[in-house]
Amino acid sequence: MKTATRNYLTGAALFLMLTGSVLAAEVPFNQARFEQARAAGQPVVVYFHADWCPTCRVQQPIVARLAAEPQFRPVTIFEADFDTETALEKTLKVTQQSTFVVFRQGHEVTRSTGQTAEPAIRDTLQKAL
Repeated sequence: MKTATRNYLTGAALFLMLTGSVLAAEVPFNQARFEQARAAGQPVVVYFHADWCPTCRVQQPIVARLAAEPQFRPVTIFEADFDTETALEKTLKVTQQSTFVVFRQGHEVTRSTGQTAEPAIRDTLQKAL
């Protein structure tokens, strides 16, 4: 019985590790990871966020909820700090915080600024898929 329990627990732990790795992720922006994901054609969203931004504070829990949904598992959401990622802002021509820049197959497909309604944010993220 101990062996069966150990096997069950090992299998459960492995399952959790594997499923955790395929969930959509909100990760801090990293230029190398961003370029690698785009080059591989992975669905990517860059979310320009600022801690002081009231719109961003409304968006953040919505983005977290959506990122946890199964349909968004393939999407990597890079959270770029609006106050420090100035080179990235220039490259992507972003002028405001609370902006989503969406990439599919390595190319920008849409962007959205200031959206706070969950359906609108969902629609923006879906364009990465």
